[in-house]
Amino acid sequence: MKKWNRILAAVLTLSLTAGLTACGGSTSDATASDATANNASAADEGTASNGSSEVYRTLDEIKESGTINIGVFSDKNPFGYVDENGEYQGYDIYFANRLGEDLGVDVNFVSTEAANRIEYLQTGKVDIILANFTVTDERAEEVDFALPYMNVALGVVSPDSKVIENLDDWDSNDQMIVISGTTAETYMIDNYPDIPLQKYDSYATAKNALENGSGAAWVNDNTEVIAYALQNTGYTVGIPSLGSNDTIAPAVSKGNTTLLDWINDEIKTLGEEQFFHADYEATLVDTYGSDYEESLVVEGGVTE
Repeated sequence: MKKWNRILAAVLTLSLTAGLTACGGSTSDATASDATANNASAADEGTASNGSSEVYRTLDEIKESGTINIGVFSDKNPFGYVDENGEYQGYDIYFANRLGEDLGVDVNFVSTEAANRIEYLQTGKVDIILANFTVTDERAEEVDFALPYMNVALGVVSPDSKVIENLDDWDSNDQMIVISGTTAETYMIDNYPDIPLQKYDSYATAKNALENGSGAAWVNDNTEVIAYALQNTGYTVGIPSLGSNDTIAPAVSKGNTTLLDWINDEIKTLGEEQFFHADYEATLVDTYGSDYEESLVVEGGVTE
């Protein structure tokens, strides 16, 4: 009975924490519910030892459980998506599977949206986020980033009928499509506050809005908009690089040093075998070709 009381208390703690830290939205499949159930006891035993409100499982606790919960996108081809057979595929998935293999545990993929990534770490729904998470100073205050494994910038895609090549002469009657919780949203608010934004929670709904003509253009990671234009006729990336060049990295809950240190060592070791080049060639080369490989891939966590 005492054990069940502890579990009930942990669940209530999770609910209160989620209410305070939630960015909105929920997972798009049942795996998140499974992960929450799995982590009810983890919330009790993995709460940060320094007394903070962060909820996480240490490296040893993950190993003991036999499963690691990794947050990924389910609708962002070719980085993280669910194929016609219901299987997760993509650049981030390839990496996640290797993490599980080298850690000696099964991988439980938890579908996340951009706005939920920090929340899912803080509430213990996932152990790691591998969902094209761009490193920023603001995010680093809320989560701990590991070494980077990819370079990224922002880009803008628009219909061929009205290619957007410059944001300085934006038509005030038009709206820009963004995904909530992304660096694209933050960049637009900070640098182009007069451009009206049309915000969506998922990549699928943002793409639909562009195709339906709801917005004049879509700003997002340049890897995403370039892939979209290559896969869909009638669209052009008029601005292939917007703002600063950034990196993408795994993220863990703030203070989860045992897991963070292991991931950093793993990325360094994988760099010695050119793992991320192999990942690119297995998952991205059909979309981008080999011309982008050297500019996008980061090996061993080392950027130039």
